[in-house]
Amino acid sequence: MDGKSDYQRRNQNPGVLLQVNGVLSPPPTPALNNDAMSILEPRPGLSNGSTNNNLTDTAASLRQRRPGTSCSSSSNCSSDEAFSSSSTSGLNPKGPSSTLSGTTMVDDRKHSNPLGIGRQESITSPVEPMPQNRAANKPRNYTDGRNDKKFPRLSKPVELLRGSYDVVVIGSGYGGGVAASRMARTGQSVCVLERGREKWPGEYPTGAVDSFKELHYSGQFAPHFLKGKLVEGGDPTGMYHMIFGKGQNAVVCNGLGGTSLINANVFMEADRDTLAMKAWPEEIRNEGLDKYYQKVSDVLEPVEYPNEWPELPKTKVLKKQAELLGLGHKFKKVKQTTRFTNGPNSVGVEMSPSNLTGQDATGVNDGSKTTTLVTYLADAWNWGAEMFCECEVRYILKDEKGEGYRVFFAWHGRNRGIFKTNLHRDLMWVHAKKAVFLGAGSIATTEILLRSKAMGLAMSDMVGQNMSGNGDMLAFGYNVDEHVNGMGNPVPSPYNPVGPCITGVIDCREGHENPLDGFVIEEGSVPHALTHFLQIMLDMMPGKQEPKNDGIIQKTQAALARYGSYFLGPYFKKGAMEKTQVYLIMSHDSNQAMLTLKDDKPVLEFLGVARGHHVKKLNSLLERATEFVGGTLVQNPFYGLMGQQVTVHPIGGACMAHDNTGRTGVTNHAGQLFTGKGSEVHEGLVVTDASVIPTALGANPFATIAALAERSVERYCNSKNLIINVEKNGILDLLGEPAHAPRRRRPRQRREKLKVEEEQESISSAKQVIQAALGLNAAGIGFTEVMSGFIHHDRNMVEDNQETYELAHRVGKSLCESARFFLSVQAFNTKELINHSQHRGMLTGTFVCPAIAGSPFMVQRGEFNLFILNSKAPGTRNLTYDFDMTGVNGRKLHFHGYKVVDSSVALAPFQFWKATTTLYVTISEHVPGMCIDLDDEDAWRKGPPIAKGIMQIQAADFLQQINTVTATGSSFLKKALSAVTFMSYFTRKSVSLFLAPLSSLQYPTQTFSGCVNDTLPNASYDIVADDGVKSRMYMWEPTHVPHVSSANIKNIFMIPGASVDHQIFALPTIRFNAINYFTRAGYRVFVSVHRIGQTMIAGNDYTTYDARLDLKACLSKIRQLHGEEKIYCIAHCMGSVAFASGLLDGTIPASWILGINCSQVFMNPVWGTANMAKVMARAGSLNLDKLYSAVCGSWFSCSTSPADTYVQKFLNQALRLYPQSRKEMCNNAACHRTSFVFGRCWNHRNLNEATHRQIDRFFGGVNMRLLNLLMKMGYEGHVMTNGPMYERLDTKENLARLKGIPIFLWCGRDNSVLSAEATERTYEKLCDMFEDGDYRRKVVPGYGHLDGWMGRNAWKDIYPFIREEVDRVVRGDGYKFEEPDDEFRKMMHGVELYG
Repeated sequence: MDGKSDYQRRNQNPGVLLQVNGVLSPPPTPALNNDAMSILEPRPGLSNGSTNNNLTDTAASLRQRRPGTSCSSSSNCSSDEAFSSSSTSGLNPKGPSSTLSGTTMVDDRKHSNPLGIGRQESITSPVEPMPQNRAANKPRNYTDGRNDKKFPRLSKPVELLRGSYDVVVIGSGYGGGVAASRMARTGQSVCVLERGREKWPGEYPTGAVDSFKELHYSGQFAPHFLKGKLVEGGDPTGMYHMIFGKGQNAVVCNGLGGTSLINANVFMEADRDTLAMKAWPEEIRNEGLDKYYQKVSDVLEPVEYPNEWPELPKTKVLKKQAELLGLGHKFKKVKQTTRFTNGPNSVGVEMSPSNLTGQDATGVNDGSKTTTLVTYLADAWNWGAEMFCECEVRYILKDEKGEGYRVFFAWHGRNRGIFKTNLHRDLMWVHAKKAVFLGAGSIATTEILLRSKAMGLAMSDMVGQNMSGNGDMLAFGYNVDEHVNGMGNPVPSPYNPVGPCITGVIDCREGHENPLDGFVIEEGSVPHALTHFLQIMLDMMPGKQEPKNDGIIQKTQAALARYGSYFLGPYFKKGAMEKTQVYLIMSHDSNQAMLTLKDDKPVLEFLGVARGHHVKKLNSLLERATEFVGGTLVQNPFYGLMGQQVTVHPIGGACMAHDNTGRTGVTNHAGQLFTGKGSEVHEGLVVTDASVIPTALGANPFATIAALAERSVERYCNSKNLIINVEKNGILDLLGEPAHAPRRRRPRQRREKLKVEEEQESISSAKQVIQAALGLNAAGIGFTEVMSGFIHHDRNMVEDNQETYELAHRVGKSLCESARFFLSVQAFNTKELINHSQHRGMLTGTFVCPAIAGSPFMVQRGEFNLFILNSKAPGTRNLTYDFDMTGVNGRKLHFHGYKVVDSSVALAPFQFWKATTTLYVTISEHVPGMCIDLDDEDAWRKGPPIAKGIMQIQAADFLQQINTVTATGSSFLKKALSAVTFMSYFTRKSVSLFLAPLSSLQYPTQTFSGCVNDTLPNASYDIVADDGVKSRMYMWEPTHVPHVSSANIKNIFMIPGASVDHQIFALPTIRFNAINYFTRAGYRVFVSVHRIGQTMIAGNDYTTYDARLDLKACLSKIRQLHGEEKIYCIAHCMGSVAFASGLLDGTIPASWILGINCSQVFMNPVWGTANMAKVMARAGSLNLDKLYSAVCGSWFSCSTSPADTYVQKFLNQALRLYPQSRKEMCNNAACHRTSFVFGRCWNHRNLNEATHRQIDRFFGGVNMRLLNLLMKMGYEGHVMTNGPMYERLDTKENLARLKGIPIFLWCGRDNSVLSAEATERTYEKLCDMFEDGDYRRKVVPGYGHLDGWMGRNAWKDIYPFIREEVDRVVRGDGYKFEEPDDEFRKMMHGVELYG
């Protein structure tokens, strides 16, 4: 045996692996001669699977030929053949061709995208392609002409995040990717949280400006001459994260794929001497990592730079330097995870060969870089893992119920980072039921653990200790004599390719007595974004080591080269920059760095970056190597200016303990986190990234990171009897759906089962919304909002009115019951947001209220409605917030909040601000299924309320909110159009409410809408009065009979006022009207439609005094139908006045009447202030009724239309100026006309939108004779006969007729038609006349005139006390009403009736 492992033997000849995915595909090179061309030509007898020795011999001779040999004039290569060759070759052939894999011919004519997304074929490239123009090297499309998606998206919007998963993986680099892939293959549900964004090849920045936008810097800026200052800036989710520290700085990557997106791809396993050091656990020292290196190799497929490809100048220079240093035997090519062949990778993602751009450090756009994104993460996605980006994990705590852990994170999406105070204070979280794998990288994972420890998660005190920069050193051999070509170029010349970042290494790790003396030197490339600045930095850098023996000629040549680069750019072939070698050293430092938290921010401090003598030795070596090739050694800017090194390989911080206890480390050999100083570990808490590595490796570390992750995940799976499925993927369609889904276990308990089903329904609905928008290629809009206030926890506060909310707010403030939410609103389709009646957006974020058990709460997939029409209040728009929220204790509650923007904001900027920033909040218990129907605006009422209060937007938060408004879309034009559309809609709605009195008038509609309670009568009777006038009376039978006895059915007679009819009692636009109420109470209800109501004969100059005859005829009809039993009467307004006229003058026998319930007035009408002003004006010179009669006739209609006469149109516009309080303003023309002739008949807030919108259907009009009589009666304060005599009817003689009749008087306190004095005068007269009479009076706050019958809440505010009085008089004092078990009972105890 040779003492080598199977893994080492398999990999000692890299050529073995080069054949895995077909024949190598070099970049474009100069044209080949005819011998080379003949390889690409099919020969007679050659077919797929056949062999041909001549072909093989020719291929071998081709590999020996120096690349760059072109067809000469003496060659047999014809111009046509050369043209054909160049048109069918290259990285991505455009025309038909055949390629070789061993002896197999494969058609490559269809392959045209870098990763072949959506492809189902496996294709390889030609052996030796021909040069192409630069356009061929640019990033290509993924989608074969599809315009719905330009790039795949493995990650999901955070709106689709579930509440819990079996496994949560933090980070998506090598450690996180391994954990995600392997755990997904066990069938577990996996959630991956990544701080950065998802970007695919073709999206990575190339220029300096774009790259700068992706920069994030943080840490303690501490040059050797300064004490140090905490700094932070840039995009916190940007790709490039610069971490400043004391002694050394670090560069890491944020993005789906982690640092694999920007590393140099070097796959270099740690040497045995390093793994045998005592810092490692015994298990690893004894077992090694060969098995796991092989696992990683099988996935990442590392290979050396092919010999057949063009020789790279920078590698050639490094090899020369190695030989001059006497280290030629140490030089070798590195294995790297750069692709040099077309075809699918190990997990089924189609890849492209490298364009040799040298852009690795900022992201390779040609689809050749084998990152975790296209391997482990793509595999995890295919096996059902769910990934979420822009999620910065802050800390981990054990679940309160003892099941797993809760991972708290700051979501940077939707511009939430603008609210800097709230971002890290109001955290979201996800529940890991079984395990959490930390793979966020050495610094981020250590930061998470430190913060978790501070939050109470027990762990070793060694966390944050023994960190290392892996002995990294960066330097430059500036302006050497050789052509290096190390400046990265997104579109390199096919004749002068840069190459991958690193292809060669001087590996000096072996042969030392002390393994700490080992090191490697690698060449590198500078990404294009830095090339234009680098020369200035190198020329200005102090401490340069210039060549010692240069003469005048050499110095002149060097100066010319420098000036050439300055004036002709960094890519001038003979310039200094094209002759600059990049040195990357990895060695062993002292592992004395530490990470701590200062003001909750990480501070990195390298106490001993490297061993001083070792650093001097390495610098001396670099100085000699540079001098050998005539260059100047320049340290990196951090070292030259700040006296610090920079590392791209930070390791440690949660190191493995060498004795498997918390005394010497943070994790055990399997990456499990210790609970303290002993060997006990947290079950299911595993670290899988570089933070577990206990010592510098002296080599590129990602192979070791991934191998350790494979080992830790395997150990965890074995301990849980989980089997990692090894089934091979097919070729993945990353624009489609995953092939596998996790095994989600259905809970046994019914409550948990309902919870899971409800979550799945919520996710499915949200997913449909998102997919529908994507399918339409729609643009969206979003913003983030912070509101705060006080919410009082009190289950007894159940009323939904402003007074209750204000009381709760005051009490909550006095008890310091503060509340705050941090919510992001996203509409995925702006057009739908604007055009849909619900104007919906999706809510995601957090709600905090310490007074409520379970706080803080997580908000997912809530509903936001922008300026939604309030069906319960006319002319009102609401901004509503409805969402279920889950507390950290698993408690689920429902949040309902609404902002009210009504007519009170008209022409009042401060009131408009208050209305749009004040949220009335109700927190209620969650009821399963309460939010299934998104159109049910009363769904929140299904759960019993537990807290109420008010939240508001602060001015400073509003300014930040404006900055968060962001349009989404597939192009700049779509985004701009989306933003303009949304802002125009918002402005239009705001202006229409602010300028409501000046907005377009609202005219009656042609079709009736909002009919929810069509209450049809059981019978209709023709009524003929004594004077021969015909009218009508309707009858409704009782729907419930008390004690199921017909003897308990009682008759009541209801009398509507002037200009209206029976519909004010049988209103179809409210769910529970007066007829419904009294018929279910066991009453047979009769309603008169008299001559001054909404009838055709109302224009015939009839008055209230005339209408008394209709009422007498109706009573006679009732007596005729049901006997001579006395009848209880309920009369409203002028119907009540007509009834009083008939009783007082004896027309209606008082002996027929059992009792009277008078609404607003009886026998002493007294006008309200506005109406009295009209009467006073009439007494003066302004006789409006005569003026109107002269111009328009004797009839005034309450209805109108856009086609009305010019006079009526003018009147409609003039009535805009009719004086009203701001809160009673509206733009309904019929409402204006009604208010003008009768006075305002309602408080608008008591009507619903349907009633107000259709008010013309319930009002007729008034004739001028009736109007004159009404004005006179209201002015003098008593009922009277018709003119010209106008005899007073409330005389003592007439009052005597009322003796013994119980009379109940009530009115609305806000009545603008009649004064409360109207009922007060009557009450006083009756009491003075009959001292022992049965008289009562009630004034109802919050109500006006007709809203007592037509109001949406009259069923609970008005009808009950009327019924109680009717029951008392009709059925006796001992009668107790029993609520029938009917549909109205269900509605009263449900949510349908509440407004």
